[in-house]
Amino acid sequence: MSKIVVVNASPRKNQNTAKLLKEALKGAEEKGAEAKYYHLYDYNYKGCVSCFACKRKNAKTNGLCAYKDELTPILQDIQDADAIVVGSPVYYSYPTGMFRSFLERLMYPLGTYLIDETKTEFALKRFLNKTIPTGIIITMNCPENMADDWNYPSVLNENEKSLNSIFGYAETLYAYDTYQFQDYSKYDCTLFNEHDKAKARDTIFPQDMKKAFDLGKRLIDLSLELNN
Repeated sequence: MSKIVVVNASPRKNQNTAKLLKEALKGAEEKGAEAKYYHLYDYNYKGCVSCFACKRKNAKTNGLCAYKDELTPILQDIQDADAIVVGSPVYYSYPTGMFRSFLERLMYPLGTYLIDETKTEFALKRFLNKTIPTGIIITMNCPENMADDWNYPSVLNENEKSLNSIFGYAETLYAYDTYQFQDYSKYDCTLFNEHDKAKARDTIFPQDMKKAFDLGKRLIDLSLELNN
């Protein structure tokens, strides 16, 4: 049986990011995968502490961060996964700090400083000997045209590039123009019109939910295809 690990790096447990992640989980389960779901804000952990234990010669860490805290069991679980999905909202052009700290701890021990001499062009050796298809779900309050104006793609796409280099495959689902407040009348927010936001919630977000469901299914299919 395939296994997928789904990680929510949003502080909110039941809003836009969580809803999309849970749809991806359902899509994977439809393909027969065992699914594990983690809400990172329930855990006390740090980002990389630069101990370099994972980079020492003859290191015994086997791709797992040597620093032990409440994130360690999640990182261990991911090592046994066939697919991964991680999601976050955007705060001032970047995913949450919890998202970034999680990725530091996940990726650095699995990355190498070793040149892959089998490649004709410069490349670093991959630590993993299999491909773990990875999905990223990014939600944001702003519409797509505003995200482009603020250069969000150039910043956010770097997460996909990094995960692709570590796990062998990564893709990103961007959900724009999400409904942020339960009652817009209670907040100072003239930048966005509540009527327009409600329309996006009722018309665009259901499409994003379908894309997330399909993402979960696709990652399981890719895992079977690429590793068999």
